Amino acid sequence: MVSNPNTEPDQLAWESASVVRVLPAVAPRKLNKVPFVELADGRLQGVVSSGSDISRVYVASVTAGTHGLSCSTNNNRPCGGLNQGWCCKHLDALIEEAVLQYGQDRVARFLRVEVPEGGRLAGCLNGSRDPAPAAAVFSRFLRHLTYLELPGSATPIPELQWFPAGVGR
Repeated sequence: MVSNPNTEPDQLAWESASVVRVLPAVAPRKLNKVPFVELADGRLQGVVSSGSDISRVYVASVTAGTHGLSCSTNNNRPCGGLNQGWCCKHLDALIEEAVLQYGQDRVARFLRVEVPEGGRLAGCLNGSRDPAPAAAVFSRFLRHLTYLELPGSATPIPELQWFPAGVGR
């Protein structure tokens, strides 16, 4: 990474760079069950594949602080497994994958929940059904998929200028 000449000597180079520091995943994830997970918009949210229908996915989320639970299909039909105060299997899968991606401490801090030593994060949530907008999450997921279809190239892609790949040149 090229350092900024205006940087004070005790300031880390990445703090003055125009790229975002990327944290590696805590553990490898299986993308076929939960292909998209993020901590954004005040929610842990993502896309979870259906266990019964290959063409159906669910958009699931947990709101930080209130622990509002939301799960619906990609065409906004509510999940039948989400009951008042109980997580459905899609939310359980989302939370497990978020813990693999970001680590339990970070996800618990983001959701503002206390997890006892050896406890599961999903078991510590005290929320109720709180429908959240699924369209934006699903749209971001579809947008990420389009980048997988691009052929390999050394030319820059304008939408990915923020991405830190190749910074070390």
